[in-house]
Amino acid sequence: MYTGIIEDLGTIANVKRVPQGAVMTVKTALPLSKIHIGDSICFNGVCVTVVAKGRGKISADLSAETLRRSTLGTLKAGDRINLERCLTMDKLLSGHLVAGHVDGVARIVAVKPEGSSRLFTFEAPAGEVRYLVEKGSVALDGISLTCFAIKGRQFSVALIPHTLKVTTLGTRKAGDRVNFESDMLVKYVEKMLAERGFAPLASAQA
Repeated sequence: MYTGIIEDLGTIANVKRVPQGAVMTVKTALPLSKIHIGDSICFNGVCVTVVAKGRGKISADLSAETLRRSTLGTLKAGDRINLERCLTMDKLLSGHLVAGHVDGVARIVAVKPEGSSRLFTFEAPAGEVRYLVEKGSVALDGISLTCFAIKGRQFSVALIPHTLKVTTLGTRKAGDRVNFESDMLVKYVEKMLAERGFAPLASAQA
């Protein structure tokens, strides 16, 4: 479990393809003394397991499903990547609860400056926009953001200068793709209501 508050903007050192997946090694400023083999860590919004560490680097196995479902399979050495260690019970929940189980990939439709901030418009993955609510939470490449202006499959988020500086979204442009995870609480509510005979959330816009 994560909060969507990025702790480090790492750099990919190597991506090694293996049968049915890959091993990704990332350079990080995070203290390796506080990261252990077997720990969960978030790579651009994807929950992965640390399998090796040392000399300022951590490695994680990526399954074939992870490569299919997320953008991690498109990354290469030198690319930047958002990193967040898993949530502990004594940690401030400054963002929202993020599982690290991405629902799909969203596409950036437009990026517009708004003073020192930027307004991003995204297209949600098919079938996922129904889980977005006005002024609700969404995780994009692992970043906890507030969505608004939801219309059809499109929605917007506003990024302040700090977020642009410390995350990968600072260099993103129209046409780029990011990992998308909607608020898990909405999904649980839908499931519980469906089990009680209520119709599922409308998906006409999806």
